[in-house]
Amino acid sequence: MPEAWYMNDSFEDPKKEHHLDPPEYVPIEKLYDLSRVEYWRIDVDNLEKEKQYADLRKSRGYDYEDLVEISRDTLPNYDEKIKAFYAEHLHTDEEIRLFLAGSGYFDVRDKHDKWIRIKAGKGDLLVLPAGIYHRFTPDMENYAKVKRLFCGTPVWKAYDRPADDNPARTEYLKFIATSA
Repeated sequence: MPEAWYMNDSFEDPKKEHHLDPPEYVPIEKLYDLSRVEYWRIDVDNLEKEKQYADLRKSRGYDYEDLVEISRDTLPNYDEKIKAFYAEHLHTDEEIRLFLAGSGYFDVRDKHDKWIRIKAGKGDLLVLPAGIYHRFTPDMENYAKVKRLFCGTPVWKAYDRPADDNPARTEYLKFIATSA
């Protein structure tokens, strides 16, 4: 199960944990209320028999997938890609990621515009809603093997912040305003 916590404002190495002092953890069950990020635990060692995964793909229309292996040895233009992943941005579609191996951090803005860091690892499936400001970085292990899921043909466009006039952002803000 992933861990989540509020981040400090340090500009040190993004692969470090960046806890507040003292740390302020966010229970995974509260993540949805704070950001509309969803989480499932998936048995990736038996993915072909994993009913929850199959049901999720079917019910949400995830009909396309690919695989990305994030490491210096496997990702072409590694430094450029890591820099792009870590730039604060949003997408007009959900971002669905299933960690098959390794680990990394998804940073998401909560409804109060504060950073929450989510450490995801093997078996963690995260769905970031369209319009949420977020970023990704590997952790200090510097390795993640991730299945990316999409509805239809993948849309790779990232809109760097500020993108507050983007219709996906406007809809996200309406959506998040309804949470407790």
